[in-house]
Amino acid sequence: MPVQTASLLAAVREVALPARGDHPALDRLLAARARPPALLALGEPTHGVEAFPRLRNELLAHLVERHGFRSVALESDCLAAAAVDDHVTTGEGDLDDVLATGFSHGFGASPANRELVTWLRDHNAGRHPDDQVRFHGFDAPLEMTGAAGPRASLLAAHAYLAAHLGAGRVSHDAAALDALLGDDAPWTDPRALTDPSLSVGDTAEARTLRLAADDLVTLFEVEAPRLRAAGPRTAYERALTAARTARGLLRYHAAMASSAPGRVSSMLGLRDLMMAENLVAIARAQARRGPCLVFAHNHHLHRGQSSWELAGMDLRWWSAGALAAETLGDGYAVVAADAGDVEGEPAGRADPGSLQAVLADAVSGLAPFPAFFPAEALAGVLAAHPGVRARADAGPGYFPFDPGQLGDVDAVAFLTSAR
Repeated sequence: MPVQTASLLAAVREVALPARGDHPALDRLLAARARPPALLALGEPTHGVEAFPRLRNELLAHLVERHGFRSVALESDCLAAAAVDDHVTTGEGDLDDVLATGFSHGFGASPANRELVTWLRDHNAGRHPDDQVRFHGFDAPLEMTGAAGPRASLLAAHAYLAAHLGAGRVSHDAAALDALLGDDAPWTDPRALTDPSLSVGDTAEARTLRLAADDLVTLFEVEAPRLRAAGPRTAYERALTAARTARGLLRYHAAMASSAPGRVSSMLGLRDLMMAENLVAIARAQARRGPCLVFAHNHHLHRGQSSWELAGMDLRWWSAGALAAETLGDGYAVVAADAGDVEGEPAGRADPGSLQAVLADAVSGLAPFPAFFPAEALAGVLAAHPGVRARADAGPGYFPFDPGQLGDVDAVAFLTSAR
């Protein structure tokens, strides 16, 4: 049974790093590291609550000014994000159009994301490209209702390679690929998400396309020095992203066509693998410019295995953070975020034995600023006061941070209220 005693609250307050307007807590977290992370990830426990992306915006401005961060990456379609990046670096496009087409998952409707894009455009205006803050999406073109087809990404990657290496160097013909792709409708049929028999992901044509996509990615890798020198770096990065996306989508559609018991977990794992590949690519491409702030759901960013109980299924898969950290090591750091009172959830501290209630009571005097808790220190306090658990009265879509995951993050950013 959780014991929320005065000694527990005092111990929690002792390890808290209060963040005032200039975020000394974040500065202390970064200063404690042997080297700055290439990627600093900030998670959120649910989507659609504006307090968390607004915290992201505030931290990004601080990181750009004080720590030389020069890019931000969101859990949004990696291909569509090019429209946002072009807008914030060159002014190209109308803001409303960019928000409508440059984000997936409906995130373009978020006021905080509008504020982010506007701030990036204003900050970048008149600056040298090397000093601008770039925008990236690192999610695949996937939605809860289904997946995009591979046509756009596969043919874009092929066209780039053919233009820079010559058609004779590319082992597949664009017209032949187009014929294998067939109509787009079967690829995007939402019924295939729940009925594997309706998926075209394991047809003979799809299997041939998977081999072709793998060949294109390989060609990007073996010809990387030549391709990087052939034109603008951004064009190369986007073409390579398209090639990886085509390969990832074809893998995802193949998993969608499977009737194996672990089908949905495999699909979730493949999505996070695509995310991880994009994160590693962003870290490498932006290394010469400065670190990147990453923002997504906590489940995608922590360094552990994610889980989700959905429609009677116990789903488990390795998060994008866990996979990216395999490559980046201590170049990847993650701060999970949560709050004591979350919009859309039962009002107030409805679950007093939870970590969320303990943290809220411990730092209640710090509102509206967040408090940062170094994960190792907080884990030590909770080990001495056993019984504290994650909030148990959360509704669908909100995943309260579980103290058992403290070993998978570097810190927790906590808001007393996210309403």
